[in-house]
Amino acid sequence: MMIQTFEELISWQKARILAGKVYQLFRSNRDYGFRDQIQRAVISISNNIAEGFERKSNKELSQFLFIAKGSCGEVRSMSYVALDLAYISKADFDFINSSCLEISKLLSGFIKKL
Repeated sequence: MMIQTFEELISWQKARILAGKVYQLFRSNRDYGFRDQIQRAVISISNNIAEGFERKSNKELSQFLFIAKGSCGEVRSMSYVALDLAYISKADFDFINSSCLEISKLLSGFIKKL
């Protein structure tokens, strides 16, 4: 069966869950620059997967998936800073970090298939 919509992609589904968690965790964080940056980065993951998929071109999809992978790295990097500054717990850090790694691996596999 062929995937018809980006909502069917496991990488997009997992990115959506991650975005919800990050938005929830940083909702009341008063470090507005940090909060805005990590929220922009995390929402970039699912948005780039969706935008690339909707382009209906493997070349463009691959390009957008690479951008989504970059955003995964940015969120991971920022999660270390959040942990160091005690903005998040170790358990929340572990969730963010493992989710980003999983999504990045899924995206790598998808890119290879293209």
